[in-house]
Amino acid sequence: MTTHAETTGPDTGRTPLSFESDKGSSKSKFVAGGLVLALLGWMGSGFVLPSEPEVTEASVEQAPRRVAVAVQNSVAQTVAQVFAAEGQALAERDTQILAETGGQIAEVPVRRGAEVEAGDVIARFETAQGDAELTQAQEERNRAQREFDNAQTLLERGTSTVDRVAQARSTLAAAEAAVTAAEVALGDTIVRAPFDGRIETLEVEEGEFVNSGAQVARIVDNTPLKIAIQIPQQQLADIEAGQAAQVAFITGETAEGEVRFVGRSADAQTRTFTAEIEVPNADGAIPAGISAQVRISTGEQVAHFVSPAILSLGTDGTLGIKTVDAEERVTFQEVEIIRAQTDGIWISGLPETARIISVGQGFVNDGELVDARADEAQEEAPTDPEPVILGASGNANEETIQ
Repeated sequence: MTTHAETTGPDTGRTPLSFESDKGSSKSKFVAGGLVLALLGWMGSGFVLPSEPEVTEASVEQAPRRVAVAVQNSVAQTVAQVFAAEGQALAERDTQILAETGGQIAEVPVRRGAEVEAGDVIARFETAQGDAELTQAQEERNRAQREFDNAQTLLERGTSTVDRVAQARSTLAAAEAAVTAAEVALGDTIVRAPFDGRIETLEVEEGEFVNSGAQVARIVDNTPLKIAIQIPQQQLADIEAGQAAQVAFITGETAEGEVRFVGRSADAQTRTFTAEIEVPNADGAIPAGISAQVRISTGEQVAHFVSPAILSLGTDGTLGIKTVDAEERVTFQEVEIIRAQTDGIWISGLPETARIISVGQGFVNDGELVDARADEAQEEAPTDPEPVILGASGNANEETIQ
């Protein structure tokens, strides 16, 4: 075997190192090619004859786990709904009494604040002129009556005419009308109470001159009272005549009333409807004009009591909560708040029983499988829920007038 081991440069004139004449160099090429073919065959065997993956504890630990959430079992309860509105107590009748004639006041037999009955005298005018006019009218009527009788007698004897009798009859009728007018004018000199009530104001004194049409007194009848309230458009269908109402006055008194009137024409500015509640006030102890709060029962509604912290928003912005079904799958339920109070809220829109996610609802989505666990800190709902109060503004649970 000839081996050239010298290395030569351009200036030495030596020949380069070469192994081409070595017989073992050709064998190494075959060995390398065989190794490459073996490697390719081993790599391709997985595609031709795939094997089942081996399940190990490590692979099980690497599988995705379900999110653990706390759930509470909720049962719906029946909650009464009540419409509440603030109003004003008004007298049943409130009238200003005006003078129907002019003249000097001769007598005022009542005083301000007195209780009067229908027909009682409140004031009297001087009647001297009225008496004289009535006397004159009566004498004129008597004269006209005699002339008519004479004309009628002469007609029966044939010495008078029908025209003369007709003229006498006309004169008599005018005289009788004058008497009636004088009697009415004399009656107008007495001012009487139009109904039972209380003299709220008295504007005249004895000896005072009063013109016709001037105010003499103001009489108020607050037995019963009527409470005027405004009903928004949303609650109009819930209120109707005949419904019972509870009324709390600002003075502390309470009373039972009844809806007497519900308007059917909305106010152009507020878009509300006027309603009146009648409240008995036989002794007149409750004054007119004070503020009052009215509560009217409008029915019942089934609702769940939950914490406001469990509320969620759907993908479209709707308000709801997340529940878990029998297959441990999350379901988003749209709900409506019907009452809010300090220790929780009442919501509608759920079935009678529901498993509500109370902890972890922010980490799961609708349709996702979860590991549901009982909420150990679950609070029980009130066994005797207070009524749901819907106010005139549409808000729930307005406070009582203080």
